[in-house]
Amino acid sequence: MGKSRQAEVKRRRVFYIPGYDPIHPRRYRELYRKEGAAQAAISGYEIGLKPKSPGGNYGWHVAASIDGCEIESEVEVLVWSDIVRDSMANSIPATYLQLALTAWVYLSSGTLWRLMRLRKGPVIAALYPIGMLLLQLLLACLAGAVIIWAGRAALLPYLGVSGSVIAALLALAGFVLLLRWFKRKDSKFFAYYLMHDYAYSAATRGANPPGLEIRMAEFEGAIAAALKEDVEEVLVVGHSSGAHLGVSVLADLIRGGRVSDDGPALAFLSLGQVVPMVSFLPDAHRLRADLRYLSARDEITWVDVTAPGDGCAFALCDPVSVSGVAPDNKKWPLVFSAAFTQTLSPARWRALRWRFFRLHFQYLCAFDRPKDYDYFQVTAGPLTLGTRYADRPPSRSRIDRAVSKYTSIAA
Repeated sequence: MGKSRQAEVKRRRVFYIPGYDPIHPRRYRELYRKEGAAQAAISGYEIGLKPKSPGGNYGWHVAASIDGCEIESEVEVLVWSDIVRDSMANSIPATYLQLALTAWVYLSSGTLWRLMRLRKGPVIAALYPIGMLLLQLLLACLAGAVIIWAGRAALLPYLGVSGSVIAALLALAGFVLLLRWFKRKDSKFFAYYLMHDYAYSAATRGANPPGLEIRMAEFEGAIAAALKEDVEEVLVVGHSSGAHLGVSVLADLIRGGRVSDDGPALAFLSLGQVVPMVSFLPDAHRLRADLRYLSARDEITWVDVTAPGDGCAFALCDPVSVSGVAPDNKKWPLVFSAAFTQTLSPARWRALRWRFFRLHFQYLCAFDRPKDYDYFQVTAGPLTLGTRYADRPPSRSRIDRAVSKYTSIAA
């Protein structure tokens, strides 16, 4: 789309807000480096990374040559991985208690049934850790039962009651060891990780924990400072759970009068969002108010990109409308699909189709049959987000009806 328009960005600041991820942000730098080079080779432009200027958040500097234009972009990761790690520091019994409490919140509030009216994929993803953890518990119980049966058969004739006690202790040890083994292998199962993810918001019924609010205020300060720099665009990218953090941070920024009329263009790109998992909860008053507010602001361009092929996102669900808080003068977000089945070749799609967590990150990766969505042109190209998608119609198959049971915006 950019080739027909005059270049307007020479310098850009990009702030990336990750989802619920305990990993060091260097992971995102390496992903950008690898996938950016791949996309550049496919699409015929140049892009390179080098260390960012000292100070501030972790990030990198991007130099790109696209459509005959030279663009410099400074990317920073707004880190909350330490908060994520702290929320995941739970014992096995505590995780099972989380399971019970999280299931209770989503079921008793009626939120789960409302979410099922949107997309089945993310609901299945939400139910997966519950099912997997219960399966692990069942297997551990069966292992313990087998051990106690075999132990009693072997020891009872020789040791009497003592044999039963020893068999019971061995069964308990087997039970515990198997559960610990499952937890150590969670990098393959993702059961504990996803359970902690969903429990994080459910524990407060959709309200932001105080520690997260403090960190979000720091994010706002970093973006506000960038808006005073000599750049043409300040772009905030929120991926997965980072999308709803971005909504609240930017709503606070604009409410606070920190966006000037003569400053850089302010833009928000939400990718693979899971906003309804939080906004549909009873006490998500703050998020619903921020969604309503941001959706009508002239100070920002907000584009929301998802894809039906991403089973972990609420694909093509307008996060404002489905949350039941769309104002009459709503103008954002522009909702459209990254269309994985069209923008990935058949061979590439077959290789990724069942790699659900990898597909959830595809928005940040290269497409071998790109259409009008290219993460690297958005973050390092010569056009602002608003100009790039000024003529882009929303996807016709988007869901923009009110679905949430809870629509209050004041605590």
